[in-house]
Amino acid sequence: MLRYLMAIPALALLGVGASAQTQAGSHNPVVKNGAPHQVAAPAKGANSFTEDQARGRFTKAGYTVASKLTKQDGLWQGAATKGGKRMTVMLDYKGNITTR
Repeated sequence: MLRYLMAIPALALLGVGASAQTQAGSHNPVVKNGAPHQVAAPAKGANSFTEDQARGRFTKAGYTVASKLTKQDGLWQGAATKGGKRMTVMLDYKGNITTR
């Protein structure tokens, strides 16, 4: 009987820990997949992409990068064309692409 009384609180704690992990989710969803996403505004944060990786994400999204990319304020940015239109493209630390 004493064994059962000791086991119940231990099992209850295991159940609470597991449910807390599934409910909380991720507080910092960085790049989850390789697909580039278009967003209205870039996310602020330190960018760990290399220039080649940033160029690859722009190319994958259909942009032709026409200039050297520079990193400013955590954003990779440069001149690019898509559909005959010239624009400035930016890549944030999450891998999201924005244009101006």
